Amino acid sequence: MFSKKKNTSKIDYEQRELYENARKRARQKKRLFQHFVVFLIGAVFLIVLNVVIGYQEQFKPLGYNWFVWAVLLWTLIFLVHFFNVFIVNSFMGKDWEARQVDKLVKKQKQRIAQLQEKVDRDHPLPEERRTIDPTTPTKRINPEDPERPINS
Repeated sequence: MFSKKKNTSKIDYEQRELYENARKRARQKKRLFQHFVVFLIGAVFLIVLNVVIGYQEQFKPLGYNWFVWAVLLWTLIFLVHFFNVFIVNSFMGKDWEARQVDKLVKKQKQRIAQLQEKVDRDHPLPEERRTIDPTTPTKRINPEDPERPINS
């Protein structure tokens, strides 16, 4: 009202959702790449720390230098991150989520229909209500004419 600049977005909802999903994927891949760079620098630092500087040279769990275990553990964490970004997300992305929601809605509709059938069997309507056409939907307020009574 007081602003001269109107906020009119020409992008519809689906395009906006696709854009947000693309931004999210790009951010995930960027973070994975950053993790890889930090992993490489960190692994080189640990090797240099142990081999060149000689820090804790005598500490060898299970016969291997400690930096080997540290790098292996970090490699495992990086592989989990990689797996999450490229493997899991491709199987369980937006499409998978939409399919799961559709599947659950379908199950719920089937369950509601089963419950409605059970209610109709257990508690049938009186005979005079059955003579009315069962395909006729129940009367509702018409949005074009809200003043009209429901039972007319």
